[in-house]
Amino acid sequence: MELIKEDNGLEPVSPSGQYLNSKVMSVSILGILELEIPIDDSQAMSLFRDNFLPINPRFSSIMVTGEKGARKWKKVGVNMENHVHVPSFSSPKGSSSPSENDSFLKSYISQIAMQPFPQGQPLWEIHIIKCPTSEAQETLIFKLHHALGDGYSLVAALLSCLQRADDPSLPVTFPSVKKFSSANKDDRNIGLRKVVSRCFSPLVNTVRDFGWSLLKSTCVKDDLSPIRSGSESLQPFSVSTITFSLDQIKEIKSRLRVTVNDVILGVIFLATRLYMQRVSTNSNLSTNSTALVLLNTRNLRDYKPVKDMVRPNSESPWGNHFAFLHVPIPKVKPSDSQFFDPLKFVHKTHEVIKRKRSSFGVILTGKLLEIMQKCRNAEAVAKHISRTARNSSMSISNLIGPMDKLSLANHPIKGIYFAIAGTPESLRITIFSYAGNLRVAVGAEQGFIDS
Repeated sequence: MELIKEDNGLEPVSPSGQYLNSKVMSVSILGILELEIPIDDSQAMSLFRDNFLPINPRFSSIMVTGEKGARKWKKVGVNMENHVHVPSFSSPKGSSSPSENDSFLKSYISQIAMQPFPQGQPLWEIHIIKCPTSEAQETLIFKLHHALGDGYSLVAALLSCLQRADDPSLPVTFPSVKKFSSANKDDRNIGLRKVVSRCFSPLVNTVRDFGWSLLKSTCVKDDLSPIRSGSESLQPFSVSTITFSLDQIKEIKSRLRVTVNDVILGVIFLATRLYMQRVSTNSNLSTNSTALVLLNTRNLRDYKPVKDMVRPNSESPWGNHFAFLHVPIPKVKPSDSQFFDPLKFVHKTHEVIKRKRSSFGVILTGKLLEIMQKCRNAEAVAKHISRTARNSSMSISNLIGPMDKLSLANHPIKGIYFAIAGTPESLRITIFSYAGNLRVAVGAEQGFIDS
């Protein structure tokens, strides 16, 4: 990282940006856009230079270290040829089929996910995959360093480059989010015992969750299992995806009186337990396995324009504003009825998440990281976060996407999904909604988890 003597006037790097780009960890977000028609090569470079680059000054800045050790963003010139890559895939047969290209794409994503960013240039890349797969005619991969911003910020940046495919003049719409409460609405019928319970339950849950988070970040590790190898070093991973109908998930949500997140997490947890049993019949389905769920701490339902996000005191500030929550994967026995009934598994997941929502453990964990940053340094926080992820079995990140079909410079986008690179878990699940569908991407450790 470049050392400079004069750093006056340079924008300081946020604490989260510093520990996400450190010696201990370097985390990136891969956003994959599947195009219905090939992109015009003559337009591609100017399209990204004129539309993507001006979105935020950080896209044309590098991270430097000031005289007193403080990290700052320094504006630099950008050579687009260093950032936009067009790989060529060759098949022994000459021409390759879409299924062969699927394998090429999966290998390429794994390859670029493991490659570190050069610190002497802005921390982003765009890869144009010019071969048809089973899902798209061409594929765009946006590799963006997490130090630039979290998933919410980077999705907002991508959305500012896209338009509605049906009518570019219309605003992009997002799924409605309604909280469902099964509580008795007649407060007069609530007994004293319930009132006392509601008052003390958040306190008890906060103490329990914060204490458990501390233990998970220090000395308590998940059991080794078919979804946790326990490797001390970063391992290559491959990405596979599956698509669900958002309308069908909402119908299940309404019938079970839970939330969309409860449904999808219940499905993921049940599928995980079923996989563990299939891979190893001797696998104990009651192993201690934890999912590290990433939460956006902004209290927002949709995305704001980037120009609003970068303003001082914005209600939806640009940057990294997330926290993580430890959610135990429900334990089951093969003879247990819920193991064969997905709906019961969803209900059990709902109970766990409902208790977690009444806790302030996430807030306390965020405050702990701030104190560690002030009292020690970014490397210490990075070690703490890396150890937290390493001690867990899987991570889950969920982002809300547009309901409308979008296009990039009149190139319709068939599908969108994303993946996380640079974290040590053996299993990483990412979820993104787009055009009425929910795309779940599974990042699995190569050679360990069957993807």
